[in-house]
Amino acid sequence: MRSRFFLGIALAATLAAPAGAEELRMMTGPQGGSWIPLGGALKNIWEKAVPGLTVQVVPGAGVINVRGVSGGKADVAFANSISTVDGLNGRAPFPQKAENVCNIASLYPQWFQVVVLADSGIEKVEDLKGKAVAIQPRGNTAEVITQQLLQVAGLSYKDIQPNFQTGYTDAVGLMKDGHAQAFTLGTTVPASAVMDLASAREIRLLDLSKYEEGMKKINEAYRVQALPEGTYPSQKGTPEMITYTTHIITQCDRDPEQVYKMTKAIWQNIDALRNVVGSMRKTEVKFGAQDISVPMHEGARRYYREANALASK
Repeated sequence: MRSRFFLGIALAATLAAPAGAEELRMMTGPQGGSWIPLGGALKNIWEKAVPGLTVQVVPGAGVINVRGVSGGKADVAFANSISTVDGLNGRAPFPQKAENVCNIASLYPQWFQVVVLADSGIEKVEDLKGKAVAIQPRGNTAEVITQQLLQVAGLSYKDIQPNFQTGYTDAVGLMKDGHAQAFTLGTTVPASAVMDLASAREIRLLDLSKYEEGMKKINEAYRVQALPEGTYPSQKGTPEMITYTTHIITQCDRDPEQVYKMTKAIWQNIDALRNVVGSMRKTEVKFGAQDISVPMHEGARRYYREANALASK
């Protein structure tokens, strides 16, 4: 009788669970950036669109997200095109080639920004020598770019006072208190962290155009673009920033039908994502299907073909 009782409980639990139920672990970004709220929006979209699917959202960063998907510690993640391409090629900071990593969708351009206090005397990257600089943790794409930019300018971490922070909020706190004279970050514009800082201190953004060629020698995916006028309060001119693309990755061997439904749900609910990230206000499906030198997942490719956003091959 006892065995029948427990058998009945087990059977009831089985019947209660949706067929094909699965939990996906999604890595997003650091506190204060765009990826955490965007991840929350995608969680809601995917859980409604894909029966039985639940999404666990956890913090992450550009480089470690690629490692997470490649190593099976994450099922889906946000990533940056430059870091993903570095990973696929096994270039630093990746110790080896990232495998089983495919693209689902390109979402919007990211901007690497060097923000300095207006009274710091810092006019160019070389002027960071001897200064306290708030930097994101190792494993964050912006941290890698910071290293590379310093290298192009003839500097290294030994020449500055690096202060690694777990999130943009902490870095802004250092800048407000005058414990750091510069802050590097990679996110959308206008960045809420920079807006917060600008409300308390007068700031300046460094123009990075003179470093473009040097950066391209390190990673061909780098490009430089002028920051739109009036992006930040008291912004002078249109300083040029380093830009790259934020996209969504998953394992290449993930169920194509599931990825097809996830991809379709993204573009059927694109307005909900635009409401979270202003940089996506002009994002259309053809942008999502663009070639960023990362293999497109079979399921995503199927949707883009149906949407006439990707040429059949």
